Amino acid sequence: MDSHEARATAARALALVDLTNLKDDCTPQQIDALCARSVTPYGHTAAICIWPRFIARARTLLGPESPVRIATVVNFPSGDLKLEDVLAETREAIADGADEIDLVIPYRALIAGDEAAVTTMVEAVRAACPEPVLLKTILETGEIKDTGLIRRASELAIAAGADFIKTSTGKVAVNATLEAADIMLQAIRDSRRKVGFKPAGGIASVADAGLYLRLADTILGEDWVMPSTFRFGASGLLDDILTVLGGGRSTADNTGY
Repeated sequence: MDSHEARATAARALALVDLTNLKDDCTPQQIDALCARSVTPYGHTAAICIWPRFIARARTLLGPESPVRIATVVNFPSGDLKLEDVLAETREAIADGADEIDLVIPYRALIAGDEAAVTTMVEAVRAACPEPVLLKTILETGEIKDTGLIRRASELAIAAGADFIKTSTGKVAVNATLEAADIMLQAIRDSRRKVGFKPAGGIASVADAGLYLRLADTILGEDWVMPSTFRFGASGLLDDILTVLGGGRSTADNTGY
């Protein structure tokens, strides 16, 4: 990737970032910093992704007219909560000002053969998200592992009304991979529905981002990727994007751009 391509990729990726802090020890001051970092001299990120307890604070900081959306997580990270508890989390998050809900599907139940558990939860949470709130479903592909089951999880989530399918929580050993992305993007293509894709966890460089963007371009067309259809769930990617856009060398670069 030469310097021109790197800058083009960085500029493209910036608007697709869900700038994330889901650390267990996240503080209010870190949320303040996250909100500030979401608007850069080169443009803004798509969203911030934060714990539910910080939504109201972020809403106040960003203000009602901010182009930066607020995403939060429910049934996170285990995917094992009771449906009524997940619905309560969802409704409270939306009342506090969340624009997007990132729901962990009950992936352990799916691995055990219970497809209905996925359908029931996604449909119920979808119903609890009034327009224009987006529902992103986290499949936890690194735990599902089996390629056929990743495909099936994608199909179930899409059929149940997900606006996005997302690879990972970022809380397990294996998070976003190009193999899982390939399977999920093909499921989106084959569904013929307007469903987005979000790789999350471990994407820290412009070069990494470029691999996912090229894959999406190949499977769904070069005009498909935009903030309404593609997000990066990342905490460190923005640093590298800003370095490259500022004319510096990517921190992950070994090729000289």
